[in-house]
Amino acid sequence: MKTWIKRTLVGVVSLIGVAVVAVFVLATLGDRKLARRVEVAVAGVPFAADAASIERGHYLFRSRGCGDCHGLDGSGGVVVEDGGMLIRAPNITAGPGGATAAYTPADWERTIRHGVKPNGQPVILMPSEEYARYTDADLAAVVAYVRQLPPKSGEGATVRLPLPVRVLYAVGVVRDAAEKIDHSLPPSQPVAEAVTAAHGAYVANGCTGCHRADLSGGKIAGAPPDWPAAARLAPGEGSVMPRYKDADAFAAMLKTGKRPDGSAVSKVMPFVALREMNDVDVRALYLHLTTMPAPR
Repeated sequence: MKTWIKRTLVGVVSLIGVAVVAVFVLATLGDRKLARRVEVAVAGVPFAADAASIERGHYLFRSRGCGDCHGLDGSGGVVVEDGGMLIRAPNITAGPGGATAAYTPADWERTIRHGVKPNGQPVILMPSEEYARYTDADLAAVVAYVRQLPPKSGEGATVRLPLPVRVLYAVGVVRDAAEKIDHSLPPSQPVAEAVTAAHGAYVANGCTGCHRADLSGGKIAGAPPDWPAAARLAPGEGSVMPRYKDADAFAAMLKTGKRPDGSAVSKVMPFVALREMNDVDVRALYLHLTTMPAPR
């Protein structure tokens, strides 16, 4: 065999070997990153148990996606099982296997607002960036509702990430909520629930997990490969909002999962939760999305 062919083969084999080692090292770093400790100091929002808080918490639990992952009864279940990825949301009732039975007010706040479990490790799928701006009253309301759920049996959380996702996580392409959140920001101040852009901006926090913080949309990092990119909701080229001539058309899409032309929106959208949004929230959200400044 000619010398140049031998050298080429050796070079190719060497490159493959380096690539394999690099992937292994990055995957290991991803595992270590998932097991890291995130220090977040919180005081904890005092527990509430009044009827108004529980009612508000019930609405938020259903309309902001909590029930989509943890189940409407809070017992948890498989959220993603695709392409080697397995994500199981934990049971969050006080029943056998419940993850939150011993949670203190600080534990609840750290998990919901900051994406950090009581042991200091980050949550990997829970979109705490959507809840980071909750007012104290709304945080207390969600906790009040969950704490009064009937005890159910269920498993703890399961996180099994395929090799490519572990590598992307290690290099920061895929980020957990604790990386996305500015932990120094204070809670949102209460805004009157009304059809205003200000209230709509508060509601829009629930869209940021997929549509990005500036609502510009794009590929959802770490999602299964067959998931479509999140739509651009913010003004600007490619925004989907011009499809909806008014708030009624927008509300109809959230209720039916279909655009004004009759085409179906991707089932990745959490329509089970979106259908639960009340009229004030929907119309305020539409107002915000159609009047907000375009991202720079």
